[in-house]
Amino acid sequence: MTDEEILAEFRAAEALLDGHFILSSGLRSPRYLQCARVLMDGARAERLARALADKLPAGLRGSIDAVVSPALGGVIIGHEMGRAIGKPAMFVERPDGEFQLRRGFSLRPGTKVLMVEDVVTTGLSSREAIDAVNATGAQVIAEAALVDRSHGQAELGVPFFPLIRIDVPTYSAQDLPPELEAIPAVKPGSRAAA
Repeated sequence: MTDEEILAEFRAAEALLDGHFILSSGLRSPRYLQCARVLMDGARAERLARALADKLPAGLRGSIDAVVSPALGGVIIGHEMGRAIGKPAMFVERPDGEFQLRRGFSLRPGTKVLMVEDVVTTGLSSREAIDAVNATGAQVIAEAALVDRSHGQAELGVPFFPLIRIDVPTYSAQDLPPELEAIPAVKPGSRAAA
């Protein structure tokens, strides 16, 4: 899939939004990709996951034992990636503020894991999820995501394979440009702003 074909999927789902958005990281942005909306169509989610799986080098893909994603945003794409590469998919969640495997999910020591996210902006959620998986004795060997919004700056500690990189400016709440200050902020994400 080309970048334009990927963006066409987001546009068709009305998931490429313009306005004033508070991201999960707490940063502000004039554009937002609502991955939950683009993934609500099963056929579209499958196409995007297969395209993302195709971005993984063959050697890496062949060494993956399991897929793990952070709840809430990564659950659907993580499940679809597991299906695309024929590996079990599970997720970590934060019942007490820190990521952990629950619901009967477990990883054996040495299990090679692909972390899968919907969007990476600062990489904080990814790093926290990777740490939680590595603490089980399993090893996160790479991360894949639908969208890299980090301007290529996210430091995840593992190789990173985004389906598309979209460089949209982000701002702190104290350093907004006038056009964003003039618009009420909306928080479409799944985590409380930092």
